[in-house]
Amino acid sequence: MRTELVTTLKRKATDLLSDLERDREPILITQHGLPSAYLIDVDSYEKLRGRIKLLEGIARGEQAIDDGRTISHKQAKSRMSRWLE
Repeated sequence: MRTELVTTLKRKATDLLSDLERDREPILITQHGLPSAYLIDVDSYEKLRGRIKLLEGIARGEQAIDDGRTISHKQAKSRMSRWLE
């Protein structure tokens, strides 16, 4: 992963954005020698958000199972039949 100073971002934002579009590799921005932000291209960001939503849904499902909030196969089939008509 590439690392750039915040001053480089200020001076060469257009170049950095072109590199992001071409390489699709995140760029770590540092300020005073410390990590400050990541620059990532839009497509990668949207894919990441989709993955996070999926993982959050799985976690909610697992929590529902742990909490005993489940229904039988028959009940699920009945509920789904309304959508499939």
